[in-house]
Amino acid sequence: MRYLELPGAGRMPALGLGTWKMGESAGHRVAEVAAVRAAIEMGYRLIDTAEMYGEGGAEEVVGQAVAEALRAGDVRREELFIVSKVYPHNASRSGTPAACARSLARLGLDHVDLYLLHWRGEHPLAETCEALRALVARGRIHRWGVSNFDTDDLEELAALGSDCAANQVYYSAAERGPEFSLLPWQRERGMPLMAYSPIDQGALAADAGLQKIARRLGVGAAQLALAWVLAQPGVAAIPKAVREAHLRDNLAAAALALDPDVLAEIDRLHPAPRRKKPLAMI
Repeated sequence: MRYLELPGAGRMPALGLGTWKMGESAGHRVAEVAAVRAAIEMGYRLIDTAEMYGEGGAEEVVGQAVAEALRAGDVRREELFIVSKVYPHNASRSGTPAACARSLARLGLDHVDLYLLHWRGEHPLAETCEALRALVARGRIHRWGVSNFDTDDLEELAALGSDCAANQVYYSAAERGPEFSLLPWQRERGMPLMAYSPIDQGALAADAGLQKIARRLGVGAAQLALAWVLAQPGVAAIPKAVREAHLRDNLAAAALALDPDVLAEIDRLHPAPRRKKPLAMI
């Protein structure tokens, strides 16, 4: 597994497991826990979740799976990189630590490795940053970052300090808006970009152009799309998967090296942006 260096110290796996839409139905709980367990057994070490996902349900799924994996000896806690996020409306000076405590209780952990502000909200950034730094000082989180922040947001954040560890945004071969200014800005500062929906929630599996290239390479179009994201310097990807076959396909995509000719073909299919546009969000 390739790793990305984080600002200051530490590193993060380049491929992780997303959990959006997990924890929304009690009827899916067993299958979702099994999926996270299977991912850990296969070698996934980055797991991304949020208090928003299933209103805490996804964190409970992750917590149960991690607890089972630790008991079974499949992995050590220090090998895992667990990410969660605070709702913007909870991200006040007092609300942030309270939300973090609830997340940790659902996860069954004494800390998370990265805690993100899910998107900008009503509370001043300075107040949220103060609360996040206090959580680092208390050992409740090891690093903090943001999600759905564009370049101007990060510039405002940088004026408050330089300890933001990552920014998570929608980025895929077909949604390349971050490349215009955001990704270069982050690369200059050594701040990883975490790509959510890196295969457009599965839609790129049906992309005719990608399918043609993928057939030639002997892989699936979704694998090719994910490998393209992972080939971008300074970028990690957190696709969601529940089925074992998809988990294995995504893991295999992380080992797929794309030569310059293939990257150029994908560029022609889905060109880089020529002008600034608002970040996509889902």
